Amino acid sequence: MLYDAAERPGSLTPAELRAAYEAELRSVVETVGADAVVAETGLDRETVAALADGESVELTLEEAASVLATDESYPDDRSIVMEVRDHLLMGMTTGVLDVDTIAAEIEPDLTGQEVQQALEGRVPMTLAELAAIHGFVAERNDR
Repeated sequence: MLYDAAERPGSLTPAELRAAYEAELRSVVETVGADAVVAETGLDRETVAALADGESVELTLEEAASVLATDESYPDDRSIVMEVRDHLLMGMTTGVLDVDTIAAEIEPDLTGQEVQQALEGRVPMTLAELAAIHGFVAERNDR
């Protein structure tokens, strides 16, 4: 899953954590093939090719989950998204964090409401936003 793409996410920068997510996605593309990923996800060929070539691509959590779900060793995309969100919310509980604290501490510049909406799935969350939130929550729990 994306939330365990890195062994110690709290010790990584958001860029390094995002790179770990993309490495996991790239591994799936290599395993199942770019054609299968394009056919099963709705992502365009250029995006999948860029991902396979090691380029950083703009994906949402839902799009990344759809890539992972093309490999039968992963659950379906909806389950992946729900597990990532649950993992973040549990980390927030453990770290005694609220959305306003997260928003104040991360880049990109999001409001507490925007963080909450992203966590709840009311607005798309990019991999960059996921990496920033995930990394901050993990780092807070590593203290």
